[in-house]
Amino acid sequence: MRKIALIALITLPLFAGFFPQTIHTTVSKISDKSIVTTNPFPVKGMTGIVVHNYGNDVEAITSRVLQNTSGKMILLDGDIIHHDKLPTINTPVTVGDKVIGGYLYNNILVLAPNAQVYTEITSSSHKTWIHPDLFALFLAESGDNIPTKENLKAFAKSYQVGLIYIVKQGSATLLDPISGQIVGQKPMSGLPAKGKSPFFMRFDEIDSGIFSSDDNTEYYKLMETL
Repeated sequence: MRKIALIALITLPLFAGFFPQTIHTTVSKISDKSIVTTNPFPVKGMTGIVVHNYGNDVEAITSRVLQNTSGKMILLDGDIIHHDKLPTINTPVTVGDKVIGGYLYNNILVLAPNAQVYTEITSSSHKTWIHPDLFALFLAESGDNIPTKENLKAFAKSYQVGLIYIVKQGSATLLDPISGQIVGQKPMSGLPAKGKSPFFMRFDEIDSGIFSSDDNTEYYKLMETL
């Protein structure tokens, strides 16, 4: 009984709290398009990266990995972090490679109904907060009508975003934009009855996409689609 209690105390910090903890582990087994790691990710739906060591202090990200809803660790094909000035990496995942679950989870985009809610969120935790102005410009340039899981994923890849903090009616959720899965959820009170549509940003007007249309989709209804 004492041993069980000790294990529970050791593992509790990984599961406690709203924000999933970044975890460092290693590849212990490879099977087709999946791997086994020394330690699993603390939350299903989390993504991470595989890092290969080439020696002489040279390392590179060789793959992304997803812990799916059944707990299996899946290698994501063709989803290596890309950089125009670096060569494409074709190194296969090998036993002993490092795995970082919750990679960039400290970089968070917030979709909030107004400035007050946004400020309360960003002042409550020490994170790298990505301002929604940047996402608004991204949508305007792409011409998308509304925020979707697809354009949030594209934005996250372009701007090194790890999580999307979405304020819904009476709750907040954390979306992993790469997996499209919710990895955190908690109740929220004191929210405004209505929010700025499509989300809080500091621009008065953007002449493109949803921002120049007559689309008056209600904020909370829009957030429920994500």
